[in-house]
This record gives sequence, C-alpha cells and structure tokens, in this order.
Amino acid sequence: MEEKEKTKGFSLRKNKGSRRPADSAPKQISSPLGVKSSAKGALQTNEDANRNVAAPRERPRPGGNTADLVKRRYSTRFTQLPDFNNAGAPPVPSIPAVPPQFAQQGSGKDALPPQDLSVDSRALKDPALDAENYITNLLANASEKDIQEYQKNLRKVKNRASTDLQHNVYQNRTQFIKISKEAEKLKGEMRTLRGLMNELTTTLEQASMGSSFNPPSRSPTLDDRTTRARKRANRSSVANLEAMWSVQLQALWKNIEGSQKFLPAIPGRHIVHESGYWVELDAATWKPRRPVHIVLLNDHLMVATRKRKRMDPSAAANGDSSPKSPTKLVAERCWPLQDIDLEDLAVSRIGFQGATDSSRGNKEMSRAINIRFGRESFTYRNDRSDSSEKAKLLLTFRRTADELRRAGQADATEDNNKSKETLNYLATRDPAISQKPDLLRSISKTKNRPEFLIDVGGKQRNLRWVEGQVDELDIEVALQRFEEAVVHVEELRKLAKTLKNNVTAQDLVTVKIDQRASKLADTLTQRLVDTHSFLDATKTNVAWLVRLGFEDSAREAYLEARTATVTKRARQCVFDGDLQQYIIETSFVYFTLIRNTITIFQQCFSPLMMSACVKWAKERLDGFNVILARQLSSVDSDSPVWQDCLDRAREHAGMMDAVGLDFKGLVGLGLSTTTNGDAAQV
Repeated sequence: MEEKEKTKGFSLRKNKGSRRPADSAPKQISSPLGVKSSAKGALQTNEDANRNVAAPRERPRPGGNTADLVKRRYSTRFTQLPDFNNAGAPPVPSIPAVPPQFAQQGSGKDALPPQDLSVDSRALKDPALDAENYITNLLANASEKDIQEYQKNLRKVKNRASTDLQHNVYQNRTQFIKISKEAEKLKGEMRTLRGLMNELTTTLEQASMGSSFNPPSRSPTLDDRTTRARKRANRSSVANLEAMWSVQLQALWKNIEGSQKFLPAIPGRHIVHESGYWVELDAATWKPRRPVHIVLLNDHLMVATRKRKRMDPSAAANGDSSPKSPTKLVAERCWPLQDIDLEDLAVSRIGFQGATDSSRGNKEMSRAINIRFGRESFTYRNDRSDSSEKAKLLLTFRRTADELRRAGQADATEDNNKSKETLNYLATRDPAISQKPDLLRSISKTKNRPEFLIDVGGKQRNLRWVEGQVDELDIEVALQRFEEAVVHVEELRKLAKTLKNNVTAQDLVTVKIDQRASKLADTLTQRLVDTHSFLDATKTNVAWLVRLGFEDSAREAYLEARTATVTKRARQCVFDGDLQQYIIETSFVYFTLIRNTITIFQQCFSPLMMSACVKWAKERLDGFNVILARQLSSVDSDSPVWQDCLDRAREHAGMMDAVGLDFKGLVGLGLSTTTNGDAAQV
C-alpha cells in the first residue's frame, strides 16, 4: 500500500478528501525563480514559458481546476539558485576618449559660450564697483589657466597705472615749482611798480596842493612864474623826490624848533599837509588855551605851539617897537599815524560845555577835531569861519593812514618773502634739522642777521637758490635719474665747502645735502641688492654709491645679498637618500657662488676691501663644513663613501684657485674630531 502511494504521480484530478483552498489574488514575485533539479520539471517549465510567450493566457475562472494548478505553481519552492558567476563572460569594453576638438566644448544643455576675460578699464574706474561680486561673476566658470592669465593682465594694468600716476605727480611738481618761481618774480616786479606809482601820485598831489596855496594878493611876475614852473617840473620828476623831501624836512626843522628831535631824517619821510590857525581847547572847560600849528607827515602827526620870542633889551631902549611881538613855533607833541585816531566832533556830537549859546556851540563844534592817543585825548579847533580846512585835514589824514597801512602790509608781505630766504625758513622746511639742537640754537642766534650771498660761477646767489637746487635734486631722485642726481650732490657739496664765512649756513646746507644723499643711497642700495648677480649693473650701482661716500654700505649690502643667495640655492639641494650625490650638489653650489662673488667684488670694489670679501668667503666655507659634518656623522670615516665625499668636495673647492684663494685644505677641517665626538655622544 505504501509503495502504491509512493509510485502514485501528480494528478490534476480533484481530491475529494482534501480541503479546497480559499480563493485569493495572485501574489507578486519578489525574487527570481530557481531552476528545478529534475529534467521533467525544467522541460515543463520551458514549455509553459513558450506557451505564455506565444499566446496570452486567459485569466482562470475562480473555482476551476486550472486556478488550483496556477496557485500551486506560484507557491513552488526552488532549492537550487542559478549560477551568477560571469567568469567566462568577455571583459567590459573601455570608454573611448573624447576628440581634442570637442574637449573644451559642451554639447546640448551643458554647452557654455566662451567668456571674454580681458580687463575692462571702464568697469574698474567705476567708483561704485563691488570688486568681490565683480570677480565672482566674471570668473565663475573660468579655468585655472584663465584665472592666472586674468591675474597677469590685472598686474600689468596696475603697474601701468602706477607708472602713469608717478609720472604725472612728478611732472605736476616740476611745473608747480617753475610757476612758483615765476610768480615770486612777478610779485617783486609788481611791488616795485606799486611803489613807483604811489610816489608819483604823492608828488602830483603835492604839486597841486603847492599851487593852490599861493596867495592871490598880487599878480605873479615872470620870475615867479618861472620859479613855480621849475618847482613843478622838479616835483613831477620821480628822480628828484628824495631831494625835494630832504629840503622839506630841513625847512621844517628850521621853522619849528625841536622838530628834528621828533622827526629825524629817514628815507621816504616827507610832509603831506601843513595847517595853521588852530587853537588847543581845555579838556575841562573847552576854552581856548593856546594857538597851535599842525603838520601831517606820511608817518607822523606833529603839533607845534606858538610862543612869543624874547624882546631884545637894546632894541627896546632905542625905541624900536613893533606893533606885534614876534612868535616862534615849538614842537610839543608828535604821534605815529597808526597809533592815533582823528575824530570829527561835528559827526560824533560831543557836547560843548563852554558854550552858553547852543547855536554858537554847534558852530564852533563843527570846526573842532579830537585826537586820541591811548588814554589821552586832545581837542583842537580851527579859527577860520569855514570848515574847509578841517575837512581837508581829515581827508588827507585818512588817505595817508590808508596808504601807510597798505604800505605796512606790503612791507610785511615782503618781509615774509624775505624771511623765506633766511636760515630760519630753510631750517623749518626740513624736519631732519629739528633733530640737531646745536644747529637750531645757532640758527636762532643768526636769525636777525642780514642775508648773505653766495658766489656761484661769478654770480651772486642767495639761500633761496640753494633751496631750489635741493628741490631739483629731489625731483631727479624721484624720477630715478641717478647719474644727474649724483652729479648734483657732488656740486652742492663743493658749494657747501665754499661757505666758510658763514658756518651756520654751511652746516645747514650740509645737513640738507647729506639727507638727500642718504635717501639716494638707499635707493641705489636696493637696486644693488636686486641686481647683485649681474656684473655691469653691480659695477654701476657701486660706482654711484662710492661717489656719494657710501662705499661701506655698498659692500655690506652686496655681501648680505650674496649670503642670502648662497643659503637659498643650498637649500634647494634636496637629500633623497643618496649621500654622495647630495654632497656633490651642495659643494658645487657653495664654491661656485663663492667664486662668482669674489670675481664681481674684485671688479667693483677697491682692492683695500678684499679682506672683507675673504672673511665672507671663509664664513661660507665654515657653513659648508657644518653641513658636511652633519651629513657624514653617521658614516664611518674609513669607508669609501666618506673618502669619496671629501674628495669631490675638495675637487669643487679647487675652483677658488681662479680668484687666488686655496680652500682645499680647509674643506672638512676638524671633521674627524667632530664626527668621533658625535659618535661617542650617541
């Protein structure tokens, strides 16, 4: 029975004893189906697959045998998985390379138009430019090569703009100095012309006033007319002004006693207006005290009183009596015009205390003037009935005071300009002089001394000319005209040595020249450091520095620059494990640079300085020995490597024979002792 059941095959008949499974929708297969081990199952599966591909299968109806079979088929388990090992499969082909003509170009949506990365000068000149956003947007899709090229172009534009700006600044400074000199010369000519015009105007006014003062009591004779014409011609001549003013002062001293004490003779002093018939009033009672005579000069106002002369007793005894006693003028007061105020009492409405009648007081007040000098006050009244004399005096006083004020301002301006020629002005322009207290004290002592002149090529020059030469030297240094600047310094130093009569001026000019020479030497020293590897450039720069007196600075700067070069080149020799190769490269760099340095030094500097160069070469050799000892510290002194390194180093040291130095015996000097000591310490 059991064998019968075992041999019983799979049947599509309905099993009445089994329970019918519940209907449900087909489930989705989440994994690939396995392969059955039996050939029959595989064959049946392939046939079903071919049938399914050939014609679509109808959906089974619920409750039929076919539905049961389909459900059983979907629930079948496969115990053996397929072989996914592709060991026998051919290799995956490689991706072909992109053609070079299409390497930088995109296709489709990724294609970008080429960008113009040239420097836009108009955009850079915009004051509202946001540099960060501008660069970000411009170089967003640029390659590294494009960025480097754009940076290079920007540097070119920057250097060109800097050069143009420097040239414009120096050109404007040169033009400014030239225009300043022309303006200074024009100011001097205008001051001279103004002085001549003022003298001519004053002379003509005096001539017209002199003609109006002639008394019309009698008709002029021929001699009078001839005399007046001669005087008028003399007065209208500018060349005779000083003579005429001298005659006026002498007449004033003769007519007014004591006037010479108040008004000594000085150049340009002359009488502007002279008026009599004045009375001095008492300050308390406003009553007349004494008659006075007022004389207005171009810089002073003098008041002289009339006094009676003493009678001669012998003339009185003889009965010779005159109806009027003789009088004389005596100078009493004299004030500078800039220190007094002249007021018209008719305008200021000062009360007239001595008048009993108001109309009479107003009439007398219309002819009175008041002179104020500090806290003092003096009142004078004209005795004539008309007020024309008072008005004329007031008008002349105001005009003279204004001319004096303008002349004072012109003199102050001229003094200020002249002060620029003095040592004090030249000292204040240079801040380096403030660091020399002894020189400043000597300048302050000689501040009020008259200006001195310098003989330059047979011409007299002042200190202002020296300052102009210093300005030209600054311009030559700024424009890097080094040959002209060095020649200029030499000429100014020779000029300073000729100022033996004025030690202060000599020290001042020397300080200024030394400061400019030091600035020029700094520039030349920097050029020497930048071009120390080139023989011609080094020779030219050293020659300039020697002429300026900075030979020691040139030597130190050159040797320091060469030291930096030796250190830099030696550090570029990289040790990659081959000791012999490293020693060969380092020794070759050291001794080649030392030989070249000595060769250039011998052609550029004085032979007296060769000791400094030899000392420098010995210091570089000591530095090489330190490197050699450090590298050979781990090598046995008896090994071939040790001997080979020393031989190659000494072979390179033989290059020093070309410059007259023998360093072969100094290479590796004390190396064995140092190495053994290091080994013992380890």
